[in-house]
Amino acid sequence: MPELTVARIETLEELADALEIRRRVFIDEQHVPEDEEIDRFDEDPTMVRDCVHMLVRLDREPIGTGRLLLDDPSEERAHIGRVAVLLEHRRSAAGQVVMEALQDEARRLGRPGITLSAQLHAMPFYRRLGYVARGEVFLDAGIEHRWMDLDFV
Repeated sequence: MPELTVARIETLEELADALEIRRRVFIDEQHVPEDEEIDRFDEDPTMVRDCVHMLVRLDREPIGTGRLLLDDPSEERAHIGRVAVLLEHRRSAAGQVVMEALQDEARRLGRPGITLSAQLHAMPFYRRLGYVARGEVFLDAGIEHRWMDLDFV
């Protein structure tokens, strides 16, 4: 039976795997400009202190990723972003696995909850994980989004 694992990204090689997934999903599929997709949080994971990246593997093959931004004050919600799963694995549990790992990390760091900007088509996925929408629809990289929040109890 295939094994799905998730781990915090610690090396440049692991980060390169995550960035390749994001390139395929956001840049190639969704046509997000690379200069909007890749930012300062995507530098050497041993040097960036305000971001945690996770990588999901299926039998050691990278298939999903996401990141937790910790640049807001520690009493604020952490921000999950750049959650991406390769097209051929979107019916697997990879999205849920990466989200749970990022949420666990936010809890471990004492954050009171999570905020994220969800593409409209992904909102049902986040709702199933307990996220609640707020605010109006807005454009990010030309794609409609809404803010969603999860407060830890």
